[in-house]
Amino acid sequence: MSELSVPDESAESEEAAMPAVEKFLSTWITSQRWYAGKGRAPRWNRIGGFTLPDPSGAANIRVELLLDTAKDPVLYQVPLTERVVPLPDAGVALIATLETPEGLRYLYDGPRDPAGAAALLRLLLDERAILPSDGSPGFAARGHRVPTTPALRIVSSRVLAGEQSNTSIIYELETPDGVPAAPIIFKVFRSIHHGENPDVVLPGALAAAGSTAVPTPIGHTIGQWPDSGQGSGFAHGHLAFAQEFLPGVEDAWRVAVRAAEAGIDFAQQAKSLGIATAEVHRTLASVLPTHPASSHDIAAVMASMRARFEQACAQVPAVARHRDAIQSVHSRAETGAWPPMQRVHGDYHLGQVLAVPGRGWVILDFEGEPLRPMIERTGEDSPLRDVAGMLRSLDYVAGAVTRGTPDAAAAVIAREWVRAARNALLEGYRAHANYHLDDFWPLLTAFEIDKAVYEAIYEARNRPDWLEIPVAAIDRLVAPLNGQTH
Repeated sequence: MSELSVPDESAESEEAAMPAVEKFLSTWITSQRWYAGKGRAPRWNRIGGFTLPDPSGAANIRVELLLDTAKDPVLYQVPLTERVVPLPDAGVALIATLETPEGLRYLYDGPRDPAGAAALLRLLLDERAILPSDGSPGFAARGHRVPTTPALRIVSSRVLAGEQSNTSIIYELETPDGVPAAPIIFKVFRSIHHGENPDVVLPGALAAAGSTAVPTPIGHTIGQWPDSGQGSGFAHGHLAFAQEFLPGVEDAWRVAVRAAEAGIDFAQQAKSLGIATAEVHRTLASVLPTHPASSHDIAAVMASMRARFEQACAQVPAVARHRDAIQSVHSRAETGAWPPMQRVHGDYHLGQVLAVPGRGWVILDFEGEPLRPMIERTGEDSPLRDVAGMLRSLDYVAGAVTRGTPDAAAAVIAREWVRAARNALLEGYRAHANYHLDDFWPLLTAFEIDKAVYEAIYEARNRPDWLEIPVAAIDRLVAPLNGQTH
C-alpha cells in the first residue's frame, strides 16, 4: 500500500495538546452500533482531522480521528458536517444543535449528510490528497480509483441500514452526460488500524485475477496518522473503499432458510457454493503469498482454539462436559496433516454471500472475524477455517427453522436437509480445491468445533434462547466417529 507524504510543517508533535472530545459527541459515538466499548466510559484522545471541500458551500465537512484509550485502545474515524441551515428531515443524522456567537449550528453524521457523503466519495473518485488542517498532527488521506472506473456524477446517497462495525453508503450515479450508471457501495471503516485491510486487498486481488465471485472494486482511500509505535512515527491504513452495489438480490442465508422452511432440497445450491468457495481459495493462493503450515502456525492456531474452549467452559457448562473429547480432537488436529496456509475470508457464512441471478454466488465482507486483531486477519490462515464456517452456517439454518418447535418430525426433516446440504457443499469444494480435502478431516473437525464453541459463547452472552443450536452441534461433532465418518 502506497504511503502518504505529509510535509513536516503541517504536522505537530504527538504530545501537542488537542481539544477534548465534546460531551455531546462522545455521547453520540458511544450510542452507535459501531462503537466497541459498550458498558464502560470512554477516554478520548483527539489524534487529528482533515477537512473536505463542499462545492455548494452549504456545509463544513471534517473527518475526525479519535482514540478511545479506556481499555484496549480503539481508533475511530468520525466524518462530521456542520451547517448553518438545518437539513430537512435529518432524523438520526443530527448529532447536536450548537449555540455559537454567530448563531445556531447543526452538527451531523457525515455519511448521512448528502454533502458529507458526496465529499467522501469524491475524495476517492478524484484521487485527491488531503493534508492535515486546523493544526491536526498529521492525519491525512489520499484517494485511489481503479483505472477502469469511468467518470461519474453523484445523484443521491443513503446509508445502508443494519450494519454494526462499519458504515456503508449507497450512491445512485450517472455519467457526465446524464446517463444512469450502476450504483456503488462505499464502506467507511469506523475502527481503523495500521496496515492493509483485507476487505480491500482480497477482493481487489480476486477481481484483478478475473474472478467474478466478488463485487467489482471501484477504489479505496488510505490514511496516515501519528503513531509512536511505528518506526516512522506514523501509521498507514485503509479508511474506506468502494465497489459495485448489487441491488435487489438476497443473501444465501435468506435463500437457504426459505428452502429449509419449505422442505426444498438445497443440495445443488450448496454444491455450487462449495465450488465457488474452492475457486476463491485457489485464486487467492495463486496471486497472494502462501506457505507450508509451520510448527509456529500450528501452535498459534491450536492455542487460540484451546483458549476459546476454556473460555466457553467457564461460561457454558454444556460445553465443559465434553472436555475430554474436545481435547482429544485438538490433539489429533495438532499432530495431523495441515494444508498450506494462505489468505482466506476469515468470517465465512451464508450471510456473506449473495445469490446474483445470471452470475451465481458473489462473496462479500473479507474483513475477517471482527473480534480478531487486524494483524491476525491480514496473515495467511488455513482455508479449512472458511469451510468450517460455512458448514456451521448451514447447520444454523436447520437450527433457526426448528428452534423452539416441539415437532420432532420437523426436526428430523431439518437435520436431513442440512446433512444433504453439508455433503453437497463438501462435494463441490473437494472437486475444485487446490489440495486434497480428505487428507485433513481431523483438522476440519477441530475448526468446526472451534466455530461452534465461539457461537456458544456468543449465544450465551447475547441470545440465550439460541444456545441450543451450537451446543447440539458440539454434541454431534464430538460423538464417537465410527471410522472417521464424515
